[in-house]
Amino acid sequence: MLVCAAFAGATPVHAQTTPAGDIPEVIVTAQRSAAPASRTPVSMTVLSGEQLAAAALDSPSAVGARLPNVHMDGAPDGLRITIRGVSNADTTEKGDPSAAFMLDGIYIARPQAQDLSFFDIARVEVLRGPQGTLYGRNSTAGVVNVISNAPGQSLEGAVSVDLGNYNSRRASAMLNVPVSPSLALRAAVAYNQHDSYLINRQGTPYTLGGDRDDISARLSAKLALGEQGTLLLRYERSTVKQNNDSHVPSSNFYTFDAAGQPHWKDGSTDERLTNSFVPINAPLQQGSGRAVSDGLSAELEWNLGQARLYYVGSHRRFEHNQRANFYYGITPAFALGVRQRFDGDYKQDSHELRLASQGWGALTAQAGLYWFREQSQVLYSFRDLELLQLPPYYVFPHGPTEATGKAVFAQATYGLSERLRATAGVRFSHDDKSRIGSTNFQQAETFNPATDLRLLNAAELSTSKTTWRLGTEYDLDKSSMLFATVSTGYKAGGFNDGCLAGTSALGIACPAQLAVPENALIYQPETLTSWEAGFKSRFWHNRATLSATAFYYDYANLQLSGVVSVQGAPRFVTTNAGQARVKGLEVEGQLSVTPVDRLSYSLALLDAYYSAYAPDGVTSWAGRKLDRSPTTTFSLGFDHSFVFAASRLKAGLFTRYSSAYDISVPSQLRQYRIASRTQSDLTLAYARDGADWSVHGYVKNLEDKVRPISIDSFGMVVPSAPRTWGARLEYRF
Repeated sequence: MLVCAAFAGATPVHAQTTPAGDIPEVIVTAQRSAAPASRTPVSMTVLSGEQLAAAALDSPSAVGARLPNVHMDGAPDGLRITIRGVSNADTTEKGDPSAAFMLDGIYIARPQAQDLSFFDIARVEVLRGPQGTLYGRNSTAGVVNVISNAPGQSLEGAVSVDLGNYNSRRASAMLNVPVSPSLALRAAVAYNQHDSYLINRQGTPYTLGGDRDDISARLSAKLALGEQGTLLLRYERSTVKQNNDSHVPSSNFYTFDAAGQPHWKDGSTDERLTNSFVPINAPLQQGSGRAVSDGLSAELEWNLGQARLYYVGSHRRFEHNQRANFYYGITPAFALGVRQRFDGDYKQDSHELRLASQGWGALTAQAGLYWFREQSQVLYSFRDLELLQLPPYYVFPHGPTEATGKAVFAQATYGLSERLRATAGVRFSHDDKSRIGSTNFQQAETFNPATDLRLLNAAELSTSKTTWRLGTEYDLDKSSMLFATVSTGYKAGGFNDGCLAGTSALGIACPAQLAVPENALIYQPETLTSWEAGFKSRFWHNRATLSATAFYYDYANLQLSGVVSVQGAPRFVTTNAGQARVKGLEVEGQLSVTPVDRLSYSLALLDAYYSAYAPDGVTSWAGRKLDRSPTTTFSLGFDHSFVFAASRLKAGLFTRYSSAYDISVPSQLRQYRIASRTQSDLTLAYARDGADWSVHGYVKNLEDKVRPISIDSFGMVVPSAPRTWGARLEYRF
């Protein structure tokens, strides 16, 4: 389905030395132990750090187009990950993603903290399908694991400078120093900035969003603890300053019929990217955004002889502040302006202790314990809704919001014969969630008990689930295998705004006339059962690879989110959506046509639809497509190297076709159709033999077409990036 790398000419990290023209094998850790990708019975795609750099893919949201049946869209409210139609729209502090995002094995809970800059990256592993046994809850869709380079025993460094259109400026540097045979240090830093992609036709001097301004750094130390153990410490920090006015009205992409249903319309790229909305009810403000994240992690590995002990622990903090102008659509033809403020402070801690067998013959096994806790304090503030007979300020102070997860897990694989292996895994997860806060109707920015009203938001929930995995593998020969798995996934339940009758907190009571019924306050966990069969092969003397997977999902209690009116005021509400079915086929591979020509390809077929769902309790959506699930996607990449007497020029072209798909607003019974499209990228790289420097050029989105990344209940659309280009000078030693 995809191309394990759109630009196959780049050498993957951890690749073995191979003859010219061979496709190197890639070592991955998808099943929590090092193994060749071609021998790992999981549907996955791996992109090496070299491939990311060659294609100028500088963030997680940039790599989605390289992955079959995957969308990774960067919106102002966080990274939206959709894998095989399984997704999530609740990016608030009480919501959970459907795909687990991992950074060096550490789960990153907040989508706003996931779309980080790629720098000094070893590889990105994207696992498709539920991974509930080894990765736990919130991995019903799959796992995205970003793995940075660890310190090594070689003195090396790198510096690069990148300039492009939209006043793009990028720079990065890395230095690896072996202090002694037992200690190595590594430092990396990256700067990334470009101007807004949007066009301001509002008649103000304010800049709009679709910009980027961030700086990130990572310090790592790897210490050998005698001959038996190693300790790897990492500290990283990132500061992102992005304007959160990244929306345009839905009318830039759609017309609406008499029933208010949207229809895709033609338009130029400039028309799509122009914001000309001038609200009649409120002055505009300069949008802004600042997010600071830092994290400290430790990885300990210890050889116990017959087993190997692993520990991974982390403490992370994320602070997020933003100001934005919202387009608040009342009808498709009429909208109000809303000035929005958000301040959030998140802390998370996690610990995992795992024991893996070593030298047990036909049996390999691992078992472990996991603990996670996240705490947050947030403040949402909206103003200018007086025309809706709301007070001047509509405010949500929430906190503390707490989520704690505990798990115990085990998985084992046994060789039934020289060619046949069987795998069984199980994980028990227990999750506790709680939140207190209020919905405030205020006359001023600060709450005044003499004139203002507060409604209590308070809830708590405990859920438990056992997920499991059964699988089998059969080696057709030394380079080809078949595999089949049945596995389950689980995403914890949660709660909406409101309170149960008789509760109280923060000095606020919850009388019966203001209470929310329990079935409306609490939504249940969503679960997924997956059947999957696949084939992986390396053939033609290691000059070709092929991976094919067929799958079927039984998906229950989908958690769908949107804005609805509760007690006369807009609220963000999540409900369970009944059942869905997903089935599909993925094929991907590479072909080394000649020592200087490399072809990569992918094909994805997907049929993801609701089997039982009524958004309003009456209207049936049975048979309608799940969000971001195109029926067909196809990609093709080709690299050719022009070899000269003392230099080499590599040219690469990557193109991806996607059929149409939908983005839904269930609370308004709307599905926005995104038209089919083709998007292509071009790269060039020049290097002299034996030289320490190289030059790279790129053009992304040659067609210069944009599409909606996200569409919310207000009619705000976040458009994708237009055509961008740039050149990078890189020096390595």
